[in-house]
Amino acid sequence: MSDGGITILDGNTLRSLHVSLPEDTVTLTGAQVLDFAESEASQSLLGISLPPHLKSSALRRMNIDGVDDVTSFQLTELSQEQASRKLSDYLSAIADELKDDPLVVSILDGNALRMFLEDEDDFAMIAENLFTDLDTEDKGKIGKSEIRNAVVHMGVDMGVPPLEEFPLLNDILKKHGVEEEGELGQSQFAELLQPVIQELADALAKKHVAVIHKIKIVNGSEIRKVLADEKKLNDAIAKALQGKHKNDQKSTEIIRDFLEKNGKELGLPPSEANEAVILLYDAVFTDIDSGRDASIEEDEFRKLVREILEKFAEQLQANPVYCDLDG
Repeated sequence: MSDGGITILDGNTLRSLHVSLPEDTVTLTGAQVLDFAESEASQSLLGISLPPHLKSSALRRMNIDGVDDVTSFQLTELSQEQASRKLSDYLSAIADELKDDPLVVSILDGNALRMFLEDEDDFAMIAENLFTDLDTEDKGKIGKSEIRNAVVHMGVDMGVPPLEEFPLLNDILKKHGVEEEGELGQSQFAELLQPVIQELADALAKKHVAVIHKIKIVNGSEIRKVLADEKKLNDAIAKALQGKHKNDQKSTEIIRDFLEKNGKELGLPPSEANEAVILLYDAVFTDIDSGRDASIEEDEFRKLVREILEKFAEQLQANPVYCDLDG
């Protein structure tokens, strides 16, 4: 897969994974089982390191929650049969967690960087923009060490992995003397940047890097959990009803206003996230009978809230919305 594209890790590959403990295993601690499972899961998921929130959420699905519970499980000695069962349970829990909250991953293999290098005009423009950004004092000169910042500034979108994900980048930068003293003009900067990028592209071609984006995919799974939890659903309806008692708007208008302000708590994407969210709201509320007014009975209002949430879950399952977690 080339740079710039993304892969969605939703747990499907884990569900088809058949993993067995080493045959000579007699007993294992819980910690060894978790380490083995996480290693196997990582290999199946493009080599990514499992994020801490994913691991802790998966453990909660196994009713292992909190520092004390996790520590106790890690210290527990398990027979081969028990360890195999826990291994399977943990992998299934990770898969289930990814189904509800998929990861968005880019595979950096050097292709994007090679494309920049092959197009002289494109590379010249990129180098010029980077130099201008780094020349904050507008002197026409920058320190040689700024090459490091230039490469890091290019970022994942341009095919450069974070330093912490690809330590070899440090070796490449040192090899080209970017930590030495001295200043560079724009042309000298471009001349030094080119071989650094070329070597980075070659290194990524040999060893691809999977980078997790800070993007949340809202696919309706959290809304379905609310719909299945009577207490959470009733709490949400009670809050929406407060708006009904305060004004004479149509019921659908009251509910839309409530969801736009509080929908994130119910698993809806933030109403201000992007145009796709606005279209989502329009699609759901166009599909609902807008003729119902604020005078409908409370029971009917409750049914209407449930119906609207079900519509959102249905729409998001068919067309998930991507939200930037840094936004």
